[in-house]
Amino acid sequence: MAPACRILLISGSLRAASTNTAMLRTACADARGAVEAVLYDGLGELPHFNPDDDPDGGPVPPAVAELRAQIAACDALLLCTPEYAGTLPGSFKNLLDWTVGGGETYGMPVGWVDVSGLGRGVGAHDCLRSVLTYTGTDIVEAACMRMPVQRGAVGADGLIGDLVVRDVAAAALAALAARVAAGAPD
Repeated sequence: MAPACRILLISGSLRAASTNTAMLRTACADARGAVEAVLYDGLGELPHFNPDDDPDGGPVPPAVAELRAQIAACDALLLCTPEYAGTLPGSFKNLLDWTVGGGETYGMPVGWVDVSGLGRGVGAHDCLRSVLTYTGTDIVEAACMRMPVQRGAVGADGLIGDLVVRDVAAAALAALAARVAAGAPD
């Protein structure tokens, strides 16, 4: 039996030891019941966004086609991104730019988990909210959470063992699944 809700998890970090990616890996490992969580791993493969490479109805670069196919095959998105220079990292903003032309995220439930330390990450998440609003996503406030994670909390397996952190990841997935089950808001 197929899960009732497929959620694509996208990290905004290219860092191998990223706490953002570890949070999403942990959410993916803990997904249960009606939720299937899939971790996107093609951020570093995306070409620089150029509108000339995204013609209406025309072919796009293969890595972009794969990103769009993965988004189209899911019911919701869970994001986790660091802040860099007061805003989104360039590679993650590039990914978001590629989602504009395809329209796959329009009306899609989206949430994010902020793992930054206190006083950090605000600029990135303000920018993220702005971009996601522009692209017409359904920002699920109950799936937008803050749970600071220290690098030392990530185990050798790339997962976070702290049960409180794991509960936050599970709650974000559950909030997205609930929105998907309820349908689009009025």
